[in-house]
Amino acid sequence: MKNKNYSFVIIFLLTIILNGCSAIFGNKKDAQTDQIFVQGAIDPNLIPNAVGYVPIFPFFNNFSHPVDVYVGYDEMVYVIDDNGLNILDQKGTHNAIIPILGATDVIQDRRLDLYVAGRINHPTLGNRAAIYHLINTASGNYQIIDTLIHPFCDDSRASTGDRGADDLDVQFTGLATLADNTLYVSRTGPRNNLNSFIRPDNAILVFDQQGNNTGYALGLTPTTSSLKSVMGVSSIATLAGPPQRVNGISTSKDFFVTQASADPSVEYRFLRITTKDDPDLGTLYGESSNYLNFDKTKADRFQYESFRFKKPEDCFIAPDNLQYSFVVDSGTDSLYVFTNQGFEGVNPPANSIFKKQVIVSFGGAGSDGTFSGPFSFNDPCGVCYNKKIIYVADKNNNRICRYKLSVDM
Repeated sequence: MKNKNYSFVIIFLLTIILNGCSAIFGNKKDAQTDQIFVQGAIDPNLIPNAVGYVPIFPFFNNFSHPVDVYVGYDEMVYVIDDNGLNILDQKGTHNAIIPILGATDVIQDRRLDLYVAGRINHPTLGNRAAIYHLINTASGNYQIIDTLIHPFCDDSRASTGDRGADDLDVQFTGLATLADNTLYVSRTGPRNNLNSFIRPDNAILVFDQQGNNTGYALGLTPTTSSLKSVMGVSSIATLAGPPQRVNGISTSKDFFVTQASADPSVEYRFLRITTKDDPDLGTLYGESSNYLNFDKTKADRFQYESFRFKKPEDCFIAPDNLQYSFVVDSGTDSLYVFTNQGFEGVNPPANSIFKKQVIVSFGGAGSDGTFSGPFSFNDPCGVCYNKKIIYVADKNNNRICRYKLSVDM
């Protein structure tokens, strides 16, 4: 009798496991599943040592050109699309939409305060770049408690007049926060005179948690390609990120930027900017020249290869001990993964046949050429990582794609 009961329990558990796999991989008779195994080559029954990303179904759909995705400290999923700020739970259930004009980017700090980059129609100056500061977004009773508006939020513009069309062209293109709730804002614009007391439009602005402009990243090059350039910055990311925890969150001030400038001279489009606090000079910003170490015994491709990217739109740094970095490039319709040493790929699993970093980047048109398969993107514009799951804002497929590394399953 006991053996029969044990058999029943085993069969029941196997049924649950197999059904769970169907939710992730799809059904084996599904054409989508066929494409996963053909393109990803990650079926463990066929290639035991293979490493790759597995789609987690269902993808989140019913968006209108999503351009950013972020999983917050409050564990809600925030998506920016044509309608503004979409708020979802981690199952993909839509909870609310907050209309924000021209929204492009979203981030949350450790107080659970949210920032959204967008536009505002100023009563006298017209349509200007703005950053909205929101609270209580997960509760349904949100409030916009502050709005940083260009050029007023830049201390170097406090005594200057309006620049008309040039100020209209300024954009806030990325947001990132530090462990102490400092806010980094990437900005682009047409005026970049390094001999002026006014900061260049192409810059990284720094704000404290009260919204005061405490400075900017001095020493970066706004018009010349280098290992410290900020030419057409499209995103910014730091090493601090969810989930919320008392210990272990990075206190580094370093940040990463992507450059989507149309200027073909931009050689390095995904950069790490280092920081060092000097008691007399304040924060010093430097380059990561160590990423130019192309050790072919450890990897086949590298983050700092010349002209590695075409039009990187967004980046995100995993806030765990591995600190993998993720980049989506709309020029190649692809997702790229790098180590914290600038090697492309992920660590090979223990006892693997692989001795180098395993390249797991993917994307493009797909085997059917439609740019719509589970391993394909059509103008990916946003990327996020939370609890070993990658989220990609796949703009022209109107969806948020989710993936998990096969060795993490």
